Amino acid sequence: MTLHCWSSAHYVIALPEGHRFPIAKYALLRDAVLAEGVVAPAAMHDPARAPLEDVRRVHDADYIARLVGGTMPAAEQRTLGFPWSEGLVERSFRASGGTLEAATHALDAGIAMNLAGGTHHAFATHGEGFCVLNDVAIAVRALRAQGRIRRVAVIDLDVHQGNGTHAILAGDERGFTFSMHGRRNYPFRKVPGSLDVELEDGTGDTEYLEKLAEALPGVLAAARPDLVLYLAGADPHEGDTLGRLKLSFDGLMRRDALVLEAARAVGVPVAIAIAGGYGADIHDTVRVHVNTARVARSFL
Repeated sequence: MTLHCWSSAHYVIALPEGHRFPIAKYALLRDAVLAEGVVAPAAMHDPARAPLEDVRRVHDADYIARLVGGTMPAAEQRTLGFPWSEGLVERSFRASGGTLEAATHALDAGIAMNLAGGTHHAFATHGEGFCVLNDVAIAVRALRAQGRIRRVAVIDLDVHQGNGTHAILAGDERGFTFSMHGRRNYPFRKVPGSLDVELEDGTGDTEYLEKLAEALPGVLAAARPDLVLYLAGADPHEGDTLGRLKLSFDGLMRRDALVLEAARAVGVPVAIAIAGGYGADIHDTVRVHVNTARVARSFL
């Protein structure tokens, strides 16, 4: 079977020179999975913008108005980490559309992947940490509105806690949020999720994988999900400038396999978003994401 992925030229936008966000990785990732034969050209899809009605299921009307209308104050843009632009708006709606379309496809195919998304620091009323719209929460509420799912598990293995997702889904009895992240890393004010596993700086493959293997069965047993949304961050990699953890390329592939094995054991489809990655060498970040796609394909 073929792994279906979503990617868009709109995922890459112009940023100020020297900006720390590795925007080029999205085009590099798309090119790499196609060049290496991980994804067939016919299985690479260009997402539509997430429908405004679905974005409104998650985000405050005033925030959407500021975002779409370009009236975000300078302080809000600094918190977000991006300068406002029409390209940023388009990118945010397209990336959210990519996660929604991948999740929709996963319900039928078992696994699908958005080559962006995982913008888990976006809150209902504002964005922060390079996250504008919360694509995972948008997908969850859109699919519920369509009657496609009821219960969902978010497995967030970006190195940074998914504070925005936790906040949006707080009190949602049909949503289980699991985050395994650096204890001393951003965000410095954590928002409790259903389950948080905190890791010390320097954690490597062995300890990481042991903790993950221990947690996953309980997460899925408690969540009883119709769908898993998996944030496969590249930033736990040892070469990441912001991660502080020491996972190898092989360790990260084993991480991906653990998640997909656990979901397959209980017969739950998985939609993958790539989340963060800030490698000293951008090609290391891209390699982690390509490897995630390669592991995902092996589970089809």
